[in-house]
Amino acid sequence: MTALNLKQGSGIRLTVPCERYQLNCGAELLVSPRPGAPVTAFELHLKGGPSQDPVGKEGTAYLTSALLAQGTETWSEEELASQLEPMGAQIIGSASGLSARVEGKEWKSLAAILADMVLRPTFPTDRVRLQKQRLQHRLLVEQENPQAQAGLAFRRLIYGQHWMGRAAYGSLESVTKIDARSLRAHHKRAWVASRATIAVCGDVDGKQVKRLFDKLFSDWEPGKELAPRKPVFPKRGVRVEVHKADRRQVHLFLGHLGVRRADPDYPALVVLDHILGTGPGFTNRIARRLRDELGLAYTVHASIASSAGVSPGTFTAYIGTSPENVSTALEGFLREMRRIQEEPVTASELELVKSYLVGSFPMGYERAARRASYLISSRIHRFPDDYLETLPRAFEAVTPEDIQRAAKKHLHPGACCLSASGAVSKRELKSALR
Repeated sequence: MTALNLKQGSGIRLTVPCERYQLNCGAELLVSPRPGAPVTAFELHLKGGPSQDPVGKEGTAYLTSALLAQGTETWSEEELASQLEPMGAQIIGSASGLSARVEGKEWKSLAAILADMVLRPTFPTDRVRLQKQRLQHRLLVEQENPQAQAGLAFRRLIYGQHWMGRAAYGSLESVTKIDARSLRAHHKRAWVASRATIAVCGDVDGKQVKRLFDKLFSDWEPGKELAPRKPVFPKRGVRVEVHKADRRQVHLFLGHLGVRRADPDYPALVVLDHILGTGPGFTNRIARRLRDELGLAYTVHASIASSAGVSPGTFTAYIGTSPENVSTALEGFLREMRRIQEEPVTASELELVKSYLVGSFPMGYERAARRASYLISSRIHRFPDDYLETLPRAFEAVTPEDIQRAAKKHLHPGACCLSASGAVSKRELKSALR
């Protein structure tokens, strides 16, 4: 079986085969073989991610991953780079793990390097200092970015003190407190096999991958599994925050707590998004009204389904506009939210969006990295094996009544948070919301 199988029928159906294994160390291994593939991709996901940052040292998980390639007990940073470059390989860290890709048949060599980085990083003091300086520079630049500040404030309004309400890479204050010792302690505690899922996609044999990984990761400590915790967020309600900035443009983020990926209304909400605020110009009501007709901004969008995860995402509407147009923009957002609740969408809108969603659905799945990422997502969200076949059919089955019902249930125009950055006052914003 190939790694990508397209079938014609009612729309396009797509499958990404997956072989599941349990490594001897306790990590889960997902393999999607694709004979003849020019690239092999790896995705290593750790449960917990930034939620495991020590209090006051937010950004620890992010820095830990970023520093895994800065030196191991076997190789220095320069030696690691000299091995990766001839292979055409790259390894990228995130707060929740690592992703890697390699061209040709060098996947075994890349796997050995990846295992060494995971099991035996050294966190050299000079490299930790340099990486912190880079991150602090980024945070300083971000402090002067009104849009970034408004976006961070919006997350705080929605999620409160929960870790989802902050940036995964921490703050200037928290990053200052992180040192090599705290990174080593975090790695020992959090980078354990029982929390890991590894996906491999490419011209590989699943059983061969399993044998090699059992050997490479034989010393990986199982560690403690993470116990599930129910997240606690602030109740929905009107909350406003302003970041003062002497700029001609005001950045507005309007919205509220959203939905989980497992919500049965997810397919209807994806279709709703494309009609309301994320679709191509011919269906996107908010862009057509605020951008094309009123000329309030070039960039404007709204979505609830795109951020849905294991925990609820957000409904987020964004626009960058001039101070004199703030009230008009907010009125336009709220008007379109209420209209999609009160009036059924038109048959032409619905058919255009369905054709676009189903027709574009397979795009990107030929890439090994996309398939590896999907395998991780399918594990996190417990997707059924035929999920990529059933989801396009679910889009096709959405009716105007489904969209109206989902809009009434999941959109809350009367209980929105609003974050703004620019030459605008909190009093003005509260008045505009009313």
